[in-house]
Amino acid sequence: MKILVTVKRVTDYEAKLQIDSSGTGVKLDGVNMIANPFDEIAVEEALRLVEKHGGEVCVLSIGSGEATTQLRAAMAMGADRGILIKAADKLDGVSISKIITQIAQEEKPDILLMGKQSIDDDSQQIAQMVAERLGFGQATQANKVVIEGEWAMVVREADGGLETLSVKLPCVITSDLRLNEPRYASLPGIMKAKKKPLDERELASLGLDLKASLSILKLELPPKKQAGEILPDVATLVSKLREVEKVI
Repeated sequence: MKILVTVKRVTDYEAKLQIDSSGTGVKLDGVNMIANPFDEIAVEEALRLVEKHGGEVCVLSIGSGEATTQLRAAMAMGADRGILIKAADKLDGVSISKIITQIAQEEKPDILLMGKQSIDDDSQQIAQMVAERLGFGQATQANKVVIEGEWAMVVREADGGLETLSVKLPCVITSDLRLNEPRYASLPGIMKAKKKPLDERELASLGLDLKASLSILKLELPPKKQAGEILPDVATLVSKLREVEKVI
């Protein structure tokens, strides 16, 4: 079994971000960067599946050369090799889906595992685009994954409860928070990761038409929360809701 897992380099969720001078992005100088947490869960699930069924795990990232740090971390967890598509410019979701699709066509994985979303853009749509481009079945927001022959049984989180799907391999699966708890990389794993193969390729070498279909016009910080107000009685509350807030 071959499993291809995407790993995105994102800003630390604990970092206090500021909008840059262009007004369309955030300042990254001095900001700690991490692997997208949902992608770490996807890596862990891929490792567990390979430990049970045999095969290899390949991790893929798209971005600057600094993303090798996140790829090496995934290989320290146990992934066998990595692929980095070096791209200096920020790409929109459609372009990212085209790149992942091409690499998947080259690698021919049995399962393409992805985090359900990245914590920076939060678009939660690239996996669905890739599945459509590849013609694969898909199971998103996986809570549990069981492989039985040529089929993947996936319990997924849906509105109001859980839903169980059967998807024929090859397929696309995205991980949700409760799928597993990612392991910590061991010292031997960290040492081995330094020698594992990491294929770095220039974006231009793929020969793809990546004309942007989406652009960010402006970013704004959310307004500061106003102080609360203590009201003397229910009648005053109802009056405010009706006359000021106009919600009733």
